[in-house]
Amino acid sequence: MTAVAHPRTGAPQPAAEAVPPGASWGTVRTVLRLHRTALVVWTLVVVGLGGCLVWLGAVTADDERATVEACDRAGQDFCDMTTSFFSSGMDLIGLVLSYSFLVVAAFAGGSLIGREMENGTAHLAWTQGISPVRWLTAKLAVPALVLTTGTTALVLLYRWAWYGNQDLLAYDWMGNAFTARGPAALAYVLCALAVGALAGMLLRRPLPALAVATATTWALSLVLSLYRARLWPPVTSTSTTKGFPYIPDAAWQVENGALIHGRQVANFASWECDGSAAEMRHCVDDLGLTGYYASYHPESHYWPIELLETGIILAVTALATVAVHRLVRRRTA
Repeated sequence: MTAVAHPRTGAPQPAAEAVPPGASWGTVRTVLRLHRTALVVWTLVVVGLGGCLVWLGAVTADDERATVEACDRAGQDFCDMTTSFFSSGMDLIGLVLSYSFLVVAAFAGGSLIGREMENGTAHLAWTQGISPVRWLTAKLAVPALVLTTGTTALVLLYRWAWYGNQDLLAYDWMGNAFTARGPAALAYVLCALAVGALAGMLLRRPLPALAVATATTWALSLVLSLYRARLWPPVTSTSTTKGFPYIPDAAWQVENGALIHGRQVANFASWECDGSAAEMRHCVDDLGLTGYYASYHPESHYWPIELLETGIILAVTALATVAVHRLVRRRTA
């Protein structure tokens, strides 16, 4: 019978992978050092936008509300139109948050990956005891953590200012605030990072990678914005020919039209049957018009639509991340 030698307890075991001590943390420090300018700019952006949101929500909103109340006490008309700085500021910050991913895509494709592939510093790092996969993981994980922290803070501040002062807002919830006050803002940023890395690895040149990554993420956001209304079934309201369908306040109307022979006909011009009562009745009978309808999304549909869009973006992010890792393994095998 052959004896099997068992390792003694506490005996040193062979390492599974020869990685120099501190290599992982060294890679992180290298990423931070190489892109410290981008880190400083992002920090200033987060602090600046965060400060603006705090000022809008804590100072500007109270000032504008006091102005409106004073206008009401004076008996003046259109008091709700006397101030609009809070609403305009929120809309502008929402616009910046909604499209900040374009800058991230340009940075990831051009500076983060594309430039290092072009000048050979990536290959140099791979010869210093850092595997290509470990290098890529650090390249994506470090900015992902920084972007997640900053974007999450801005989204939370935006939600705080939005929900605390909705009476001062002049823009609907399907505008720039749709992305800015939900997880879709973060999902777009992470997707831009992954798509930019994939473009940089594929093209290996910063300028083409920058252009392709920016165009790809912009096209994705455009398609999703065009089909956003179809992500969740809308509510349909109908009426007779003597009135118009009921649409609640703050609802996002996506379609309206006429009911002709029980069938919905979109964008029907109601003035086609204008005239005297007899002329209108004759027109209605000839067309088979039985009423009008309107399809809309109430504000309660925000979260279903937001979460579905976020899920689609995260799915694209996962695909791009898997693709860039497989590409690195294939090219360095």
